[in-house]
Amino acid sequence: MTGEPTTVAGVPTPVLRMTVITGLSGAGRSTAAKCLEDLGWFVVDNLPPSLLPTMAELGGRAQAAVSRIAAVVDVRSRGFTSDLQTAIDDLKRRGLSPRVLFLEASDETLVRRFEGVRRPHPLQGDGRLVDGIARERELLADLRGAADLVLDTSRLNVHELRAQVSSALGLEEETSLQATVVSFGYKYGLPVDADAVVDCRFLPNPHWVPELRPHTGRDGPVRDYVLGQPGALEFLDGYTTLLRLVTTGYLREGKRFATLAVGCTGGKHRSVVMAEELGRRLAEEGIDVRVIHRDLGRE
Repeated sequence: MTGEPTTVAGVPTPVLRMTVITGLSGAGRSTAAKCLEDLGWFVVDNLPPSLLPTMAELGGRAQAAVSRIAAVVDVRSRGFTSDLQTAIDDLKRRGLSPRVLFLEASDETLVRRFEGVRRPHPLQGDGRLVDGIARERELLADLRGAADLVLDTSRLNVHELRAQVSSALGLEEETSLQATVVSFGYKYGLPVDADAVVDCRFLPNPHWVPELRPHTGRDGPVRDYVLGQPGALEFLDGYTTLLRLVTTGYLREGKRFATLAVGCTGGKHRSVVMAEELGRRLAEEGIDVRVIHRDLGRE
């Protein structure tokens, strides 16, 4: 079994694609799995990591019948972290590079979700619910850092999570980077799933201009004001050049998804303008871009 196309009776068969869904308990792994199942993926829940190469081999034998496999792997499996990395390394040696989707959420969100279903955390033991969550975060820290895509589901409902998973993993074409540019307000905290964060608070704040205060960065007067400030265009030029190098490196290393965060004080004016402009410039570079304004409307 390899990741290279094969032929049967002269007809090319699809390249096998594999995604590993993992992350914190209560963060939405089952929802992500159901989403991929709806998209036509063959999904296996609670698969022991050591069986991943076997699943990939069976998928390869099935040829066109099974071309996309998703496996939910988590701490319910014994030897979780070491076995999972060993299995992924084995798959890579066989010519298949599985993508790892890591789902997480804030402690407060996870506690609320577990209390809502009245179930203990799988690592809680005789301790408290928060002890189990903390233990799992520590156990999965290295895996989170190596994941291809990290999704924070704290503020996502079921439909929003399905939409993000569908957008990220349900696409047929994977030759270009998929980037999400997120504007945010520092007073509401950093986006925990950001791969890179830039600070736009070096620019004058339109909040202190009475006629601009009611508007947002999506409005023309605010956009013109922000982009007209000394250093604004120079920053965009320099950061776009840097991102060109970074995104090229991501693709070279097999990383297909990136989240770029752009912050200002409240996430209403400067970060919105700069995120929109960065998104436009990245799209011109041939990158598949989504722009999200996390804190717009909170004030």
